[in-house]
Amino acid sequence: MIIICIDNSFLYYRFPTPLMQQISPLFFRSFPRRAKAALVASVLCSMALLAGCKPSDKPAAAVPANGTIPKTVVVFDLASLDTLKALDVEITGVPAFTYPPALADYSSDRYEKVGSLFEPDYEAVNALAPDLIIVGGRSSPKYADLAKIAPTIDLPVDIKHFKSSVFANIRTLAQRFGKVTQAEAKIQALEKSIAELKTKTADKGKGLLILTTGGRISAYGSGSRFGVIHDEYGVSAAAPGISEGNHGQPVSFEFIRQVDPDWLFVVDRDAAIGKKGVSAKQLLDNELIRNTRAWKRNQVVYLDPAGWYLIGGGLGAMQKNVNDLLETFEAKR
Repeated sequence: MIIICIDNSFLYYRFPTPLMQQISPLFFRSFPRRAKAALVASVLCSMALLAGCKPSDKPAAAVPANGTIPKTVVVFDLASLDTLKALDVEITGVPAFTYPPALADYSSDRYEKVGSLFEPDYEAVNALAPDLIIVGGRSSPKYADLAKIAPTIDLPVDIKHFKSSVFANIRTLAQRFGKVTQAEAKIQALEKSIAELKTKTADKGKGLLILTTGGRISAYGSGSRFGVIHDEYGVSAAAPGISEGNHGQPVSFEFIRQVDPDWLFVVDRDAAIGKKGVSAKQLLDNELIRNTRAWKRNQVVYLDPAGWYLIGGGLGAMQKNVNDLLETFEAKR
């Protein structure tokens, strides 16, 4: 329910949503009668638009009334950070993290550290008085708390529609920072690269993508966290029955041998997060894997760990991932 109260001096309005439950006065005592009527009409129109939004439409809270480009920006989402870097957007605050090479600059003291990827330092964030806070993925659960400090947007990636979701996030950031022209040019270039990749992967055999961590293996299929390799890049799935999701399906060496893929794509999670232990290459160097077609044809492909596991939803990372696959399949012509 929306309540409007008008007297000679103020117009009050109250919204039922948690983020807008406040009564805000708009002084218009000196307004001419027509101006008052126009103001009320404008507010009613705005309310009608808001009524059509779901409570989960989080980005709406991040659009300032004057439409200015944010100057002080705090980013907790690595994919968004990768995109903003590709668009040459200046950032003020980032999490303390061992950044992958593509984002190594953000380890510098030039950038204020505002907690971790999972746990913001709210005092540090508040001290920066940011114009905008960006979360996504690992930091999405902190949206509500951060939104109390400053306008905040949440940019998760829909793994079932990976490419379109990533492109939508890129466009959201581009519009927010006045980088639409640059972003569209880069999206067009990426689309062209993906189209070329599809011509390279066509009829080149079936592939299986696995993630290794702590001596364990999980496989990913279409519609999963890494399903883009099948859904958008054109690699036929060697095991189409694999369950979907973020965490993959636990599998064994025997499973991989039984599936016997033409291509085995590997994401080493431990390498991505800097965890010491048995590497993916060491783990897979065994008799069962050596007897797969992928191994015999030298088609075990170790993907960029950080590019796929940490920042795969970023503009720069996605372009690099596609370029790497292009080189791999080009070499097998």
